[in-house]
Amino acid sequence: MEFDFSFANVNTIGVVGLGLIGGSFAKAYRENTECRILGTDLDPTAVTAAMEDGTLDDKLTEEAIPECDLILVALYPEAIIDYVRSIADRIRPGAYVIDTGGLKRNVCHALFPLAEEKGFNFIGGHPMAGKRTSGYRHSSSTLFKGASMILVPDDVTEFDILATAKAIFQPCGFGRITICSAEKHDEMIAFTSELAHIVSNAYMKSPTALHHRGFSAGSYKDLTRVAWLNETMWTEIFMDNRDNLIREIESIMHSLSEYRDALKEEDRKRLWELLHEGKMAKEAVDGK
Repeated sequence: MEFDFSFANVNTIGVVGLGLIGGSFAKAYRENTECRILGTDLDPTAVTAAMEDGTLDDKLTEEAIPECDLILVALYPEAIIDYVRSIADRIRPGAYVIDTGGLKRNVCHALFPLAEEKGFNFIGGHPMAGKRTSGYRHSSSTLFKGASMILVPDDVTEFDILATAKAIFQPCGFGRITICSAEKHDEMIAFTSELAHIVSNAYMKSPTALHHRGFSAGSYKDLTRVAWLNETMWTEIFMDNRDNLIREIESIMHSLSEYRDALKEEDRKRLWELLHEGKMAKEAVDGK
């Protein structure tokens, strides 16, 4: 099914960064719209691959920036800021610039005033989807199917802009669009994503992990899936959101110490209570 973007004047899309996320956006728009797709990446082989498989119509050059009605910036958080600043004078007034980074406070606080000054629309974005593998060759037009797309606007009351932004992502197959502030985003992501990556990564450092084969099943796979990570990217994300992440780490350390103490003290009643509390918390949040 092809989507008509004419009401939003979105005819040309520029994708900056053709890794797993950027490549998947480019493929989704190629498959589901008639838009012209331009792309760029620091790795020239990614651009070549996207040109050869028909995902891109052409390379995204500095000269082509003013032609774009939508620019998706799929880079690391600090690089997002640097890139948008470097092209700000070339962006067409009224165009949409949306990033796909994992943190929002630093990016949004830097780029909201720049967008207002230059006359384009900047919205923070974060697609809640991914894979263990990275790179253009692992990207897919269906990566975002059913996933949540978080949007962080400068003003949540700008309904026309938000309506257009929601429509922009319709061809990608997202199952939910979540609107929030940059502060709320980073607070929640520290719990739902960052803490999970740290716990999984730390869990794998047990000496017992070397001997798990033959003794592991679904629980092990579920808990260790995100231990395999891009340490460069996640180091930047963790450091930029360290206040929220430290709070979540301290919270789970406190809870773990309660389980440890109950075991040390052979307190069967207390251990049962702790396990029951955790089960009830899960049911309250997600149901049975």
